Amino acid sequence: MLNYQIHKKITDIKWVNIFSPWERQRAYFAVLVWFALIYPFCCLCQLAPFVLFFTGQWIFLAFYAVWYYYDKDTPKRGGYRDNWFRRLSLHKWFAQYFPIKLHKTVELDENQNYLFGYHPHGILGVGAWSCFGFDGCNVSQIFKGIRFSICTLPGNFTAMFRREILLSIGLIESSKESIEYVLNSEEKGRAVVIVVGGAAEALEAHPGKHNLTLATRKGFVREALKTGAHLVPVYAFGENDIYKQIDNPEGSMLRKMQEWGKKKMGISLPLIYGRGYFQMALGLLPINTSVNVVVGAPIPVTKDANPSKETVDEIHRKYMEQLSDLFEEHKERFGVSKETQLIFQ
Repeated sequence: MLNYQIHKKITDIKWVNIFSPWERQRAYFAVLVWFALIYPFCCLCQLAPFVLFFTGQWIFLAFYAVWYYYDKDTPKRGGYRDNWFRRLSLHKWFAQYFPIKLHKTVELDENQNYLFGYHPHGILGVGAWSCFGFDGCNVSQIFKGIRFSICTLPGNFTAMFRREILLSIGLIESSKESIEYVLNSEEKGRAVVIVVGGAAEALEAHPGKHNLTLATRKGFVREALKTGAHLVPVYAFGENDIYKQIDNPEGSMLRKMQEWGKKKMGISLPLIYGRGYFQMALGLLPINTSVNVVVGAPIPVTKDANPSKETVDEIHRKYMEQLSDLFEEHKERFGVSKETQLIFQ
């Protein structure tokens, strides 16, 4: 009886079809490359200076140190202009794996600058990366004349080699100085993308949940007012579904440990699982479920170098209302039940 149960569990596992069409195989390959860049390569980049130093590669380390000093302000100055890396076909294959699709509801004026608020954060924000970072969803064709820059933590630009890859995608620092540099530049048609919920919202990223850490987050609204950039709400249906997260309700021991880690290191540590390399049951690769990124209509903002609290609160309230309307309008279209509500925390 026991042998029968074990055999049944093994045969119930859905294995990867190694003879699937080429389009599917290349999408799977792109996710493997992406996974390697996110985890193993990131760790190697952190250790690279020590490896080079203790293996006697001082000349190479010295050359890189000179380059790093010369290029140290680039993350605060709009990143690299020629984002060659983001145009690779590999990124389109990555988007096809889920698939990730970009939907626009209105045209954007290329003579205006914008500040996009992306929701929800999810575990890794793959919709934001694929749509506005990698150009895997043809954003350059969908929003012609708009140049996108995604914000990320300044600490992500400290590891050698990895910082150059991030800059080649078009990422910039999530600092006031960096955001204002881009949106106050003479060049028009710039769009800064901020994943507003951050590390706190990642802990709420459970399949089927739509909880946003937004009620008290107003810094991005203040930056929009200071630069005159129009605010654009963006909602990604399916972003929370690509990974499953171990239950961590408020007040639980696990949640307390995660909150402590976030406070000390600035990053949350959600315990997640997805699918494996050769089977669909368990692993660290993302689950291939659809992610639909819907870009809402911009909220006009009048430039104010020193906005009052009342003005910030008013625009922030309007932003939440418009984001909620965007969610309500499209939720059933993308598989969310009519009864489900968007929750602001």
